[in-house]
Amino acid sequence: MIGRLMTMTAHPGRGGDLADILLRVAAGLRGFPGCELYLISRDASVPDTVHVTEVWHDEASAQAALTGEPTADAPRPADVLALLASPPQRTELTVLGGVGLAAG
Repeated sequence: MIGRLMTMTAHPGRGGDLADILLRVAAGLRGFPGCELYLISRDASVPDTVHVTEVWHDEASAQAALTGEPTADAPRPADVLALLASPPQRTELTVLGGVGLAAG
């Protein structure tokens, strides 16, 4: 399994909008093959900062989610980018296990 931590900073006062749109992205990934976890969180002390924690079965699954056909109500990448005050920070992870992941 692979993982990613994405940290995104919205324009001032727009953290809630960013979180909402990323929650819509997450809803579109429900049942997507290879998506083990797609968690959206807001920073409790910096509400314009939103974190996305991703766990995928493998890199191919993660790439398929990026290149697949979006659903009709899915946000476009440009919708997310328009809310960002700076480029997202991405940390690649090797997932070792833990609580909450399906056995596999």
